[in-house]
Amino acid sequence: MTNIYDRASALEEQTREQALAAQAQRAGLAGKTVADSRTNCIECSEDIPMERREAIPGCQRCIDCQSRKERDFYER
Repeated sequence: MTNIYDRASALEEQTREQALAAQAQRAGLAGKTVADSRTNCIECSEDIPMERREAIPGCQRCIDCQSRKERDFYER
């Protein structure tokens, strides 16, 4: 028998996975692989580390440029 904390943890994990999948769908990254990622940022041409390309398959920007883009979007 699972306790309330185990059920809450499972629900949180499920919710997080759904949110990440929805974000990937909105960003056009759903179904992308590491091979779809750029090795250099489309904004500043800096290298995109392999760790980022593996974590965000299909990424096009470095962390700094992506953060700036998202910050600008949400501050509108």
